[in-house]
Amino acid sequence: MKKFAQKVQQFLVSEDGPTAVEYAVMLALIVIVCLTAITSIGNNASTTFNSVATQLSGS
Repeated sequence: MKKFAQKVQQFLVSEDGPTAVEYAVMLALIVIVCLTAITSIGNNASTTFNSVATQLSGS
């Protein structure tokens, strides 16, 4: 357990720790943007298909 604590302390002190955190934050932001874009595209497609279905059933 003591060895694990030493490894964690070395990770936090080294420059790799902040770099890993920066990459994690960038990845989280990219995922949020992608999910927002996919949701928006899905909603637009759904609206379009519903509009077409309504027009076809009315004919």
